[in-house]
Amino acid sequence: MESSITLDAIDLRVLELLQQDASLSNQALAERAHVSPATCLRRVRRLVESGVIEKQVAILSPDKLGAGLSALVEITLDRQGAEHLDAFEAIAVAAPEVQQCWRVAPGPDFVLVLQVPDMPAYHALVQRLFTQQANVRNVKAFFSVKRAKFEPRLTLPAPRP
Repeated sequence: MESSITLDAIDLRVLELLQQDASLSNQALAERAHVSPATCLRRVRRLVESGVIEKQVAILSPDKLGAGLSALVEITLDRQGAEHLDAFEAIAVAAPEVQQCWRVAPGPDFVLVLQVPDMPAYHALVQRLFTQQANVRNVKAFFSVKRAKFEPRLTLPAPRP
């Protein structure tokens, strides 16, 4: 059950600053948000507890860590009953190479974002996730030749007066 939370201008400023750099200390975040450290800490805790902030992570460079092949993959299942969709989703989200898993409509049943070291690693993943699954009817992969933009941030609403 999702509960509604009212966000004021301070909350929105804190969220924008955290989207830019979640590694800021509470002191630095408070200074940039123009609030006291105690207020800032209280606000961030409230945003975390309410689920507005889902997680704080470091974004790593795939190229510098040897995972330079990105693929966007459309998956169509043979049978689309809820239990079949759930079963495939469970397999996909358990694979560490799967960065994102989206159920979509219309068109394919799933779109996956994969990050692997190279084509042999992609092939091994395909064998494990798609070929061995009797319910996978079609796989269509698109390989990234250039990442022009990657920014996991949301456009925040304007503060209410």
